[in-house]
Amino acid sequence: MSVDTITRGAQWPGLLNPDGSRWHYLDTAATAQKPQVVIDAVTRALGADYATVHRGVYARSADMTLAFEAARRKVAGLVNGDEGEIVFTRGATEAINLVAQTWGQANLKAGDRILLSTLEHHSNIVPWQLLRDRTGVEIDVCPLTEDGRIDLAAAERILTPAHKLVALAHVSNVLGSVLDVAQAVRLARAVGAKILLDGCQAVPRLAVDVKAMDADFYVFSAHKLYGPTGIGALWAKAAILDAMPPWQGGGAMIDRVTFERTTYAPAPQRFEAGTPAIVEAIGFGAAVDFVQAQGLDAIHAHEVALVAKAREALGRMNSVRLFGPEDSAGIVSFAIEGVHPHDLGTILDEEGVAIRAGHHCAQPLMDHLGVPATARASFGIYSDESDIAALVRGIERTKRIFG
Repeated sequence: MSVDTITRGAQWPGLLNPDGSRWHYLDTAATAQKPQVVIDAVTRALGADYATVHRGVYARSADMTLAFEAARRKVAGLVNGDEGEIVFTRGATEAINLVAQTWGQANLKAGDRILLSTLEHHSNIVPWQLLRDRTGVEIDVCPLTEDGRIDLAAAERILTPAHKLVALAHVSNVLGSVLDVAQAVRLARAVGAKILLDGCQAVPRLAVDVKAMDADFYVFSAHKLYGPTGIGALWAKAAILDAMPPWQGGGAMIDRVTFERTTYAPAPQRFEAGTPAIVEAIGFGAAVDFVQAQGLDAIHAHEVALVAKAREALGRMNSVRLFGPEDSAGIVSFAIEGVHPHDLGTILDEEGVAIRAGHHCAQPLMDHLGVPATARASFGIYSDESDIAALVRGIERTKRIFG
């Protein structure tokens, strides 16, 4: 089934205005709209199918437990991992914090170094700074190429045996630039470092194979993958997970508790304290089914074509400055001379067009670009050329307003 067929045929309640007209939603990189099949799965899980998991001996609880763990298998399959390597978290942010506070706390010490890049999301900066403040590790920052990619030639010059972790975005949430994962992994391995990849913007639009990549940690969120908010996943190699200490204490993550001593469940349950996000996990699994039915290659091709058309249209405007590479993945960031992105976003909203305007949780990247903020248009399965046309009309009106 092609993306075009899905765009026309699937129900997207969030893309309709109250009068039934189309809402031109160009903020998918922030959070994706939900197809009806995901909404239906969440509704059933919250209603007719609802029960707790892992605890009840009654039939519905057993059925919900099976559905919950089936969702874990689906999420693992999306990235070609094993189900025992998937830890459900509240999102990619929590997943990175989990790694920092467990693996990082146990394995890194003063004198060790971590390599990040200029374009990282705050969620892949702040957890490592918190770890630095506790342990004394040092953080190095890899620069970017002129077209906004992580400069791996520079990374090779920076990396030393003191580097124990390389943590990079697979796809930039601002520039849409795609990391050369194979080369990044080779560079990390050359100095004996582990590598963590932030896959939030990659998983919804690129085929990801964590085994082929040979990454150590891979994190992503459901809500950018057409699923619900409040849930994401950490994938990590089984041997690494098995050696990581618990993160939070409580129910479900234990083997046996006495007041003298507690023993813990094996991974991944050891990292999932308390009643899990049951309904959200079911929705996560439904979103994986939906995306896989489309085919990630088809999704990527669809978005690449829209990015090319958008960049061409915006590039014809003399006052528009485009950021990032020509082949950015599903994301186009830009600025208009004399117009603050927030003003642009407000006027576009009046035209029925939704974009993101701001620093996109990437303030160091804004400093690098020399701007306080950018406007960002980001595409999804449901996007089409009418969205680009509406964006261009809105920009032209904005330019007229600002003279």
